[in-house]
Parts: sequence; C-alpha cells; structure tokens
Amino acid sequence: MAKRGGFPGNAMPGNMNNLMKQAQKMQRQLEEKTKELEEKTFEATAGGGAVTVTVSGKKEVVSVKLTEEVVDPDDIEMLEDLIVAATNEALRKQEEASQQVMGNLTGGLGGLGGGFPF
Repeated sequence: MAKRGGFPGNAMPGNMNNLMKQAQKMQRQLEEKTKELEEKTFEATAGGGAVTVTVSGKKEVVSVKLTEEVVDPDDIEMLEDLIVAATNEALRKQEEASQQVMGNLTGGLGGLGGGFPF
C-alpha cells in the first residue's frame, strides 16, 4: 500500500532547518531595526516654523517648541491647531520610516500568505 501525504525521503527536515535558521536571522534583524528606529527622533513644523514638534521612534512626543509670535492669548485655537498639525506630521514621518525599514526587511515575504502585518 502506498504511503499517503507527507514528503518523500528526508527532504523536509533539511528544508525545515533552513527555514528556521532564516526565520531566526530575520527575527534578529527585526529586533535590531526596531531598536534603531526607537532611538531616532522625527521632527516637523507648522505655521512656517512657529511650532516644532519632535517625536521619538516609540511614537512619544519628546518636545514642543513655540516661537513667541505664535503665542497669542486671543487666538489659542490657532496655536492648538498648529501643535496638532506638527505632531501629526512628525508621527507620519516616524510611521513612514518604520514602514520603509520593515518593508525592506520583509520584502520577499509577500508570497507567504500576505507577509507580516506591519
């Protein structure tokens, strides 16, 4: 009676070991790149440089700098809008850098069931 399913011979163990080594290598690279990203900062401005926001690679606001001219007690809403705009732009830059690094690292994995959800 013929054997059903599985792989003939010893082909699978060698391929599986190779695949595991590649996965471990990729995991190490992912950890290194994640650490590098977390150590970077991303800066954006709004209002022609009146508001500057810096965020970390961990998506945390590190600093907010304002020029004196932008601080108008009669127009708090404009200042709030500029802070939000600069913060969102800095976070967008961080996300773009993260996507680029992860895309470069996982580039060939799209055919394996859709790749990773980064």
